Amino acid sequence: MNKARSKVHPKYKTKYRVGNWPEYDRALRSRGDITIWLTPRAITAWPAIPSGLPGGQRRVSDLAIETALTLRMVLGLLWRQTEGLLGSLLGLMGLDVEVPDHTTMSRRTEGLDVVLRQRAVDEPLHLVVDSTGVCLFGEGEWAAVK
Repeated sequence: MNKARSKVHPKYKTKYRVGNWPEYDRALRSRGDITIWLTPRAITAWPAIPSGLPGGQRRVSDLAIETALTLRMVLGLLWRQTEGLLGSLLGLMGLDVEVPDHTTMSRRTEGLDVVLRQRAVDEPLHLVVDSTGVCLFGEGEWAAVK
């Protein structure tokens, strides 16, 4: 019987050894930590303002679409997953605002520019939603604004 052999030479195989298990365990848990704040002005700006033109009116503002697209890009979600996550988050916050559906998000993506900057892996990411729009901050920018 032929035993399967590693293609990597044992001399060059990287060995990962964890020395501090509690710290390693905390670091793994913190990867899944998510905190999202919506300011009262952002909640007020969430529904779309009626255009007064004939035809179907928009139900959610560009701010709502931009928030959903930013979550989608940061977390690497698909459209329906983004809709579900945003609905869940708004429900947990106890907000009575409409969640944009996946087709609306997809269709209205063309008119919005959502730009993300690169960040260090060990740096926390702060997603701030206020009435002016969605902002992504690292630890330094967030502390300066606070």
